[in-house]
Amino acid sequence: MTTVLDSLQAGLRASLAESETVVFLGEDILDPYGGAFKVARGLSSEFPDRVLTTPVSEAGIVGLGVGMALRGLRPVVEIMFGDFLTLAADALINHAAKFRWMSNDQVRVPLVVRTPMGGRRGYGPTHSQSLEKHFLGVPGLRTLAACALGDPGDLLRSAILNQDDPLLFLEHKALYSLPVITPGRHGEFRVEQHAHPWPAFRVSLEDAPPPILTFAAYGYMAHVAQQAIRRLAYEHELFSELVAFTQLSPLVPDLLWTSAASTRRLLAVEEGTRMLGWGAEVVARAAETLPGAACARVAAADLPIPAAGSLEAAVLPDVDDLMRAALLLAGREPRRVSLG
Repeated sequence: MTTVLDSLQAGLRASLAESETVVFLGEDILDPYGGAFKVARGLSSEFPDRVLTTPVSEAGIVGLGVGMALRGLRPVVEIMFGDFLTLAADALINHAAKFRWMSNDQVRVPLVVRTPMGGRRGYGPTHSQSLEKHFLGVPGLRTLAACALGDPGDLLRSAILNQDDPLLFLEHKALYSLPVITPGRHGEFRVEQHAHPWPAFRVSLEDAPPPILTFAAYGYMAHVAQQAIRRLAYEHELFSELVAFTQLSPLVPDLLWTSAASTRRLLAVEEGTRMLGWGAEVVARAAETLPGAACARVAAADLPIPAAGSLEAAVLPDVDDLMRAALLLAGREPRRVSLG
């Protein structure tokens, strides 16, 4: 079984092997530790001259990466926890994302900043956030989010080797241990991969009636949405499908519009806080593009994320939250059905 962690590690290793211009920077990434979540394990032993540990200064690491990119390298910067992207916001927003435009396209900044996001591990309010919404509207900065569908390692490799502009690459912490699900049939589910040019996925129940509701999700919430799809079908005979994004910004919603135009019901889900989030943008675009379609969103409560497990679970969206929202959107009253 290949996990998301295995895949991402392989993608990073392949990037370093394919191009000597790739340099990997981050805190505590050298062996034997290999980074807080072990994506870097083994890489400093294989590429000792291009896997470099840094001081604990997110602003400094990303600033150094911007300079390396301007000099023709392809730096990959790991921020140990996505919460601390706030410390590197100036380098990303006011520098990396602007230099191409300020120089009349004379320079490019092929920088990848990859970072774990999200909660569900009890790490508390400053190590559990999903802060990506603060970067999604920045012109010149692309944002990708890995999920357990397709090949997340190849997504990372493509971001490093084939993208000449700054890119934020998100990895939800709860994804690392999940198995990778390739396109095709997997038990009850069928997974289709579409290029946008970055992959998007359409997930539906095999041999089920036509769906009447579309989920839009990314990252770990795509996994949660799949669980909701199964339970809605078995417990409520409500059939739905999922469109899972890897590119969050700029938003390319073509596959989503294809699905939602058929189902006429769209539920956008994310782990970030609800106010002014990715889901709000998706629903706003849907209102402009699909007039008359019923739309809703599910997200985290607009609160800091607690460390206590029971309180964290109350703040972050789960399968039951998605099911309740889907039933409401479909005009259904919840009913309990025992699965034995």
